Amino acid sequence: MNIRNISPLCVGLLAYVSQQSLAATSSPNIVIIFLDDMGYGDLSITGAKGYKTPNIDRLAHEGVLCTQFYIAQAVSSASRAGLLTGCYPNRIGIKGALNPLSDVGISDQEITIAELLKQKNYACGIFGKWHLGDYLQFLPLQHGFDEYLGLPYSNDMMPVGYDGIPLTPRQYDASTPQSLQMTFEDRKPYFPPLPLIDGNEKVKYLNTLEDQSQLTTLYTERAVSFIRKNRNKPFFLYLPHTMPHVPLAVSPKFAGKSELGLYGDVMMEIDWSVGQILETLKELKLDENTLVIFTSDNGPALKFGDHAGSAGGLREGKSTAWDGGHRLPCIMRWKSKIKEGQICNQLISAIDIFPTIASICDVPLPPHKIDGINIWSLMSGATEISPRRYYYYFEGFSLKAVRNERWKLVFPHNYVSYEEDSPGKDGLMGKTSSKKVKEIELYDLRRDPGERYDVKNLFPDIVAELTKVAEEARDDLGDALTSREGRGCRPVGRLE
Repeated sequence: MNIRNISPLCVGLLAYVSQQSLAATSSPNIVIIFLDDMGYGDLSITGAKGYKTPNIDRLAHEGVLCTQFYIAQAVSSASRAGLLTGCYPNRIGIKGALNPLSDVGISDQEITIAELLKQKNYACGIFGKWHLGDYLQFLPLQHGFDEYLGLPYSNDMMPVGYDGIPLTPRQYDASTPQSLQMTFEDRKPYFPPLPLIDGNEKVKYLNTLEDQSQLTTLYTERAVSFIRKNRNKPFFLYLPHTMPHVPLAVSPKFAGKSELGLYGDVMMEIDWSVGQILETLKELKLDENTLVIFTSDNGPALKFGDHAGSAGGLREGKSTAWDGGHRLPCIMRWKSKIKEGQICNQLISAIDIFPTIASICDVPLPPHKIDGINIWSLMSGATEISPRRYYYYFEGFSLKAVRNERWKLVFPHNYVSYEEDSPGKDGLMGKTSSKKVKEIELYDLRRDPGERYDVKNLFPDIVAELTKVAEEARDDLGDALTSREGRGCRPVGRLE
């Protein structure tokens, strides 16, 4: 039987049967491993060269590898906001990458995955990068987590250059650090020392690039300890690694181990970390009832050259609306519920993880609107049809593209390109170019995943369909490119 010929009623019945089979299962443990700036091609199973990722590969072989998985936005804070709340980040007022000078963060009116699972008495721990506000009211312990160890924002947000040399303010008065004319590099000298936070307290400052070399191991050890401590109750472990975001740093046990240099060393250590988590779950006989999810927050920061990852043939990278920025491999393993060795080629998004977890843990969704869709029927194999029909490529508050299962419509916009300039080397930035999409462009992602051949003149009906979908998104979520305010947007959290 062709699954695509099954009626919507039958699909619904399959999903219902799948859901009922979960009812007899005790609350599963949830583990989310979230990398920073990993590219689509940075795993052995997606084409990485010069190093191996055997533990991540094993995770995929024992579960499902999702090849059409899209994060919420192609930059850190926004991506994390989408993952943890199930919302497009602009719906909740989060955009870009918050920095130590930002006075906004996640609102206490939003509900995170941790707060969702607290209704079921889950133990909730985060070990790694937060990046949803660094003032006390925004930190993880105020948003559902019981334990936190990590950095409040990106590891380059410190008054130290990518060459390791300390920076001092030189172009602007310190009284006006938020000047709109200042680039990120201009602001770096005004940033405070990089803090390591345990709970709500700053316990250490990382003053040099070398100080970051123990972060991956430190997060992993705390994560393993958290699992052991909570082995007899359901837990949610969120492990958002600092790496492989620049500046790269690796512990001595992996330094020089890859053929690719420091980036490969870092990826090997992350793979080791994944192995530690998997082995601990196996040792404690928890792996049968633990859902493990592995992905990244956005694509590679290609301007850093050999210190950046690979987009795996997709166009451009981080902070762009092209698929190199938004599309990442995602792996899900739940040994007792997800059939091993699956490949899912259907359209899904990181914002779908929130409602899916709510469903499998039998927790009601928040009263406010979210954008994620429960994809459990797809992950469990009950259907091969994704419940997600469309995905919106937002950058900040601008809608730059929209896609369905096959087609992507790109709207006129300016963007920073990595393609025509020499990349950086040894941790230093290369140059980028400013480019412009002058008119709408249509791409057939089935035959042209690199987005090189505009076919809008051949398929005007597809252009019309996706243009209508985009108008509905603008009405609900807003669009700075067309000066639209979204009716469904909620205020960002502001410093009290």
